[in-house]
Amino acid sequence: MSPRKRRPSKHTRPVSDRPLMGGTQLRESRPDGDWMVRQVTGSASTKAYRCPGCDQQILPATPHVVVWPENPSLLAAIGGGQSLDERRHWHTACWQRHR
Repeated sequence: MSPRKRRPSKHTRPVSDRPLMGGTQLRESRPDGDWMVRQVTGSASTKAYRCPGCDQQILPATPHVVVWPENPSLLAAIGGGQSLDERRHWHTACWQRHR
């Protein structure tokens, strides 16, 4: 029996191959920089995440937003990463309060 082929890690795949599911995307300017914000519907949310605003879990099937800097950080740029590697999942209300 031959070994199974392993799928490449998502961290080694090009960013263009990483889907961002559901919702609309827009750019927001805040005092701490420019951010890309994508609304995620409950039906597109299948994993639990930790919100950086309130440090509570965002449970699966909960509508929320995914936020990442419009321009990658210096460390991400040096390491060859993209700003999508810096995305964070927020409760919608927590992101709206974050100023």
